[in-house]
Order: sequence, then structure tokens, then C-alpha cells
Amino acid sequence: MPPPFTPKLVNSKAIAGICLIRLKHVRPKGMPAFLGVGSENGAHRIAVQWEENGELKEGVYIPRRDTSSLFNTIAGGRVFPGRHHQAKFDVNEHDDQYHVAFTSSDGTVISVDAKVADELNPDSIFGTLDVASDFFKAGATGYSPNGNKYEGLVLYTDNWKVQALEVSAVKSSFFEDESIFPKGSVTFDNALLMTNVQHDWSSGCDKPMVVSA
Repeated sequence: MPPPFTPKLVNSKAIAGICLIRLKHVRPKGMPAFLGVGSENGAHRIAVQWEENGELKEGVYIPRRDTSSLFNTIAGGRVFPGRHHQAKFDVNEHDDQYHVAFTSSDGTVISVDAKVADELNPDSIFGTLDVASDFFKAGATGYSPNGNKYEGLVLYTDNWKVQALEVSAVKSSFFEDESIFPKGSVTFDNALLMTNVQHDWSSGCDKPMVVSA
């Protein structure tokens, strides 16, 4: 992990994942919903901790973001925090079954097939759905690299409720890249689903973190 971040561990294991987000009616606060825009998005993220003004903080480090939106690609890292790669998404949802995949402009690919389940993967390091939910809820602050700084976004939700997913197939060329993650160092743990969540994004971090030269 790049400084100042260190992994937030669960049973001595670091936790990384891909947050696949369908955004609807995105617009500046105060504008009517019909003026908003939508997009499919993916964020590779790693749960982290860091020290800030003598206080231990927690959130996620996001080494890459991908989006179906040309606007997000152009404006990310300029108009709002977080640089984005342009990607083509393939999404199919029916009868509580989900297929989500994308291929990005630089060749990065992900694909997941899953269905809604009654309980968390029994082999998960978290043990229970509630424990997993609380862990990911704590990762509301995310930092993405942009040049010599990390730009932050904070997620605020009106409600937080997750469902377990049973995954039949999963692929991520990012996490399968053995030049970054040595063979055998990454193991699939679980997948979660959230739907119809009213939320706000804010660049509420005091200032970007500057990377030392």
C-alpha cells in the first residue's frame, strides 16, 4: 500500500474488492431529479487505515475507477475527485440473478455472476452478514490517486441494508495480475447487494493528501 495507508485487517487478512455501482439521477444538490444523469461504474478498493492529525482514520484506497459515462471520464479528477477509465459494461438482471461485467479502455476486465442468497458465504472470513455489513459501512471515505495527491470522497446514505449473494463465477484481471498480487495471495470471500439506496457524495475531506516526492 502507498503511504500513508496501511491495510485494515480482518483475522490478519487484508480486504480488497470491487464496488459495482449503478448511479441514477446524479446531479448537484438542490437540482430536480429529472435533470440528473445515470451511469454504470466500478471501483477497485482496498480497506485501509491511516493516521491524520494524531487520529486513526479508516476508509478505502481506490487504485482505479471505471465508468460507462464519458462525462465521468472527462470530469473525474478535474471537476470532481477521482480519475476514471472509460469502460463498456454488460449488465443483465432478472429473477434475483445478476450478471455484471465490463471491459475498460486499457484492457482491464471484470465479470461476476450471482444470485440473491439467504446467508453469507459460509467460508467467508467475516462469519456473519451483520459483521460484513458493519465492516463495509465503515469504509465510507475513499481516496483515489491523482498525480502527486490522493483525492477524497465521502459517501452518506439514508439507509444501509445489504443482502448476501451466492456467486457462481467471478473474474477480475486486476486482482489476477500476479505482478501486483502474487499467485495464491488473493482468495474470493463473498459478495453483497444493496438496492435503491438514497445517498449523497461529498468531497468532504478537508484537503487532498499530498504524496511526498
